[in-house]
Amino acid sequence: MKRRAWITLGAVVLGGGGLVTYAVATPSQDPAAAGRAKRPVKVYDLALKGTTSGKRELPGTQTKQFSMLGVSWTGATKRLHGSAQVRTRSLETGAWTAWKDLEANVDPLESPEAGSETRGASEPLWVGPSDGVQVQVVRKNGSTNSGLPKGLQVNLVDPGVATTAEMKAKPAAYVAPAVSDSASPTDPVTPTDPVTPTDSASPSDSAAPSAPASASSAPSTSASPSATTPTAPPSTVPEPPITSRAGWGADESLSPDPSEYNPDVKAVFVHHSDGTNDYSCADSASIVRGIYAYHTQTNGWNDIGYNFLVDKCGTIFEGRKGGVDRPVLGAHTYGWNRESAGIAVLGDHTSTGATNAALASVARIAAWKLGQYNADPVSTVKLTAGATQTNYFGTSFTAGSQYTFNRISAHRDGYNTQCPGSSLYGQLPTIRAWASGPVQGLKVTSLSGAGQSGSTYYTKGAITAKWSTTTPGSLISKFELLVDGKAVATASGTATSVGTTLALGTHTVAVRAVHQSGKTTTTPALNVVAETTAPTFTTAPKLSLRTGTVNTSAVPVTLGWKATDNTVLKSVSLLTPTTATFGPTTASSSRTAASGTANTWSMKAYDYAGNTRTSSASFTPVILQETSATKSGTWTSRSSTSYLGGKSYSSGSKAASLTWTFTGRSASWVASRASSSGQAYVYVDGVKVGTVDLKSSSTLYRQAIWTKSWSSSAKHTVKIVVVGTSGRPTITTDGLVYIK
Repeated sequence: MKRRAWITLGAVVLGGGGLVTYAVATPSQDPAAAGRAKRPVKVYDLALKGTTSGKRELPGTQTKQFSMLGVSWTGATKRLHGSAQVRTRSLETGAWTAWKDLEANVDPLESPEAGSETRGASEPLWVGPSDGVQVQVVRKNGSTNSGLPKGLQVNLVDPGVATTAEMKAKPAAYVAPAVSDSASPTDPVTPTDPVTPTDSASPSDSAAPSAPASASSAPSTSASPSATTPTAPPSTVPEPPITSRAGWGADESLSPDPSEYNPDVKAVFVHHSDGTNDYSCADSASIVRGIYAYHTQTNGWNDIGYNFLVDKCGTIFEGRKGGVDRPVLGAHTYGWNRESAGIAVLGDHTSTGATNAALASVARIAAWKLGQYNADPVSTVKLTAGATQTNYFGTSFTAGSQYTFNRISAHRDGYNTQCPGSSLYGQLPTIRAWASGPVQGLKVTSLSGAGQSGSTYYTKGAITAKWSTTTPGSLISKFELLVDGKAVATASGTATSVGTTLALGTHTVAVRAVHQSGKTTTTPALNVVAETTAPTFTTAPKLSLRTGTVNTSAVPVTLGWKATDNTVLKSVSLLTPTTATFGPTTASSSRTAASGTANTWSMKAYDYAGNTRTSSASFTPVILQETSATKSGTWTSRSSTSYLGGKSYSSGSKAASLTWTFTGRSASWVASRASSSGQAYVYVDGVKVGTVDLKSSSTLYRQAIWTKSWSSSAKHTVKIVVVGTSGRPTITTDGLVYIK
């Protein structure tokens, strides 16, 4: 028999004269237990009442602390044809939640034993620490059944505090809150008649039930389970980390019966536990303990139903006892337990998918269990039905007949339930692919230490390949860097990069991923050239004068160069006296330079491999005033701040001339322009080279209107001669600029 802890009942008179009942579950053990850091698991059962066959309820009731609940009824094979809803009150805030539906369409026993204490029950719902509950169960409209099942209860589970981590993280004691003498308007506390202790089912504590039946204890036309512990076969893939029953704080007294075993594991059925997805992973052990207590104390099973449970952070928990590496008979998928294992993902995945961490862990545990029997997780298998029934999709099964299933299937594939939720069901192809291999979505994302031009990479030798996959690293054995088809470097399955140094020459580089199953996938090969030849400046940086407005601090110049490379030139940068970057085909740039100051123009050429070469040259722009020229004919001096140096020469006398002599490699004549300006002949080294018309629609000063450059620096003369243009004979000159 289960040890009981009775419900203490009382009543409080409201200000308006109404009477409110309340119930506080009082353990029959030492009351000081509530103050200990380690608190045992408790299950409290409260009866639902109703005057008609169509509804049962529990008004808003204050209780002792619990974090999980469900609804159960007499008769493990009976089904609840209706809806069950609950509201709970937060222990921390005192606020009541909205109504939440319980999943009542759950698997019955395959063959209940006579006289057993097994009960029909909804799936348990994790609600977090709470101290109040309200329940309503309503018969489904149009149901042909006589009414709701008998013995309806709400079962409250306090998972207690069991592990070292929890004892450090959680409060050491819990005290039931006092009942206020006035009800809050927001609290759904319902006035009712006083209740006697016999009106409520007795709550069970953590003591073991007397020989409860397993939810999968029925005989089957498939291979029968055995109580003999089989040898654990090796698997084709590594065993993932699993939190043991001791690790999550299992009270083994709740499961006194010995484990039963199947001959093997042919398939894995994926479930969700239902309930909230907002739980903290620090509470996962508590949730597992709660499910364990609910299955044993409420359902009356001999152990937790699932073989494994996985939380949203990817932690895998051992479920049913008997050895994680053995084919333990579970109680998870009605009609199919004798040839399979069950994995439950904590949370509700009806409209929200499971996390990648959870999917990866489901894939790992499924691959490991199936690998013990040399089964490919992506393949199919024929299973023998242990019951006559119809699944969620309307497929009919007949006991004793064989049907084809995916090796990794969902609860709904074998039974008429929405479990594991539509979102998680849609993720099963991903789980199968991750579990089976090869690695999915492998691609090289970058090749550092190398530059890409077109479809070819260039490097000086040292490279680092970086990659990404959609298959989680926990399912990958290793990565290999292939050079010319041979592995030259290896990285772990969780790595995302690896490096090597290439010999000079042309190579192919690829990344190969080795799945834990041994299956491999390789990226397309990259063409990589290793070379160390630096670019060449076939034309060193040179400066020449250009047209434009001249200032003493900004003389218009053109910077020219020519760079080449034995493979592919990437870019050329100007380093001093200012900075700029140019493409590989650019060979000139318009700049300005201060007059009278020597500046070094330094440039660096880069190729795609990272080889570089620098080239530099020094140049000084010099302004020669008109006063430094040799004059002939009549010239008039003019003064204005618009002129270089504040002065200029002007002449309208035909054949009047100015001659400058200098040593340099580029020259420009500077003049003023206006609508009345005339023309001038230009002579270089005694040879007439052109006629310059200074006429302009607008007045312009300090204009470099004519330029001439040479391949090297030398002594030159530039002479301007007044043409004496009819109607506008006058020209105004502002000097000569040259580069030395």
